[in-house]
Amino acid sequence: MIDKLEEMCIRLDELNQKLSEPEIIADREEWQKLAKEHSFVSAIVQKYMKYKDAATLINEAQELLDSGDKELEELAQQELQEGKAKQQSLENELKELLAPRDPEDDRNCVLEVRAGTGGEEAALFAADLLRMYTRYAERKGWKFELMGMNQTDIGGIKEATCLITGAEVFRNLKYESGVHRVQRIPSTESGGRIHTSAATVAVLPEAEDIEVQISPADLIIETHRSSGSGGQHVNKTESAIRMVHIPTGIVVTCQDEKSQYKNKDRALQVMKTRVLDYYRSAADAQYSQDRRSKIGSGDRSERIRTYNFPQGRVSDHRIGLTLYRLDSFMDGDIQEMLSSLTLAANTGELGTGETE
Repeated sequence: MIDKLEEMCIRLDELNQKLSEPEIIADREEWQKLAKEHSFVSAIVQKYMKYKDAATLINEAQELLDSGDKELEELAQQELQEGKAKQQSLENELKELLAPRDPEDDRNCVLEVRAGTGGEEAALFAADLLRMYTRYAERKGWKFELMGMNQTDIGGIKEATCLITGAEVFRNLKYESGVHRVQRIPSTESGGRIHTSAATVAVLPEAEDIEVQISPADLIIETHRSSGSGGQHVNKTESAIRMVHIPTGIVVTCQDEKSQYKNKDRALQVMKTRVLDYYRSAADAQYSQDRRSKIGSGDRSERIRTYNFPQGRVSDHRIGLTLYRLDSFMDGDIQEMLSSLTLAANTGELGTGETE
């Protein structure tokens, strides 16, 4: 790993030089390509410098311990422990950054959240998950666009589709696909009993136009009035779009915008992503099985993660990681979990979840 990191330092110097050359600056496409690589390499080198600083701290603390100075022994021991903990954390981050990259890591993604087993409580949990991902996107500086949502009367979500755009969106979120289980006392429960419910999440890399072309003849496009809240405009205007892809039977609805044209464009965007996901399956007959393997059936016995509110913990069953800060996690502070999942995947230690 150290050899690779030293090579990165040399490469960063080369990139700094190239980006200042007039012929590179004049070539917009080449400059953008090198600038993107510079951003990636620079982030790694900065982590490496901190890693080396931690190593220096460890060596200095060890020298103090070896000196036999009793007055400084306690301070040296504390600095040694802090240095080792910091170095281990940085080493994990560097391993993640140096791991082979999925060609789709830099893509935007379509995120779908659906209520599973558990009735109204499952729909309320789905709404909580949607808010969690919204808050996480805000922390990352990403753009989060709601493309369609079917709500319940008390604020739950039967299903919602979103487009998330930004740097390395799919890389961060791709391991969120699956069944998420919640254990808590529902607001609808008068007896104070803990209920178990579930919601499913699917994360798909956004399709690019060059990858999938959909003929207008293969689409059935219907308009209808939007459902749910939205005031008089929603009730009087047929702005919602229902789009059916005839060859695959895939259905997309979009009603978030007041403009029928905007809803149509967004529906087509989601349709391309779902059709691409469909055709990437080995065969048409395999599609349903692939999708079930990605997000499960929605039954609460199949799960990748459990959110236990009475105990204030969230546990990911694929890597055996439990965090005891559920409140901040539900407020979008999920990076530690996502980074741990990526590291486990890169080292071949990512499991498949649990069933009961």
